[in-house]
Amino acid sequence: MKKKNTDKIKNKEDSAGPGHKVYVLRLFVTGILPNSARAIVNLRAICNKYLKNNFELDIIDIYQLPDMAITEDIIAVPVLIKKFPLPEKRLIGDLSDTGKVLKELDLV
Repeated sequence: MKKKNTDKIKNKEDSAGPGHKVYVLRLFVTGILPNSARAIVNLRAICNKYLKNNFELDIIDIYQLPDMAITEDIIAVPVLIKKFPLPEKRLIGDLSDTGKVLKELDLV
């Protein structure tokens, strides 16, 4: 049996209540390469500061789960996919431009 190797972080409070968006994010990375490591650190900081407890984040290493990369049509990494709230959006890079990330996540 193949072990699913994702770093799953759930920071969703049941008490968030109606009207609060829970962001569902997937970050595809390649092992511990520098850009991937920076993307993880940058995205965690953004989520903790701007989304508080209203997000679910899956960090997926495409070396460990290549089928997920194929399913999502990943052509470059690191790539962040905002699955929810719709519309789905993709952002490629190390996510160091916080303003750009906030804009793509519709937080500004």
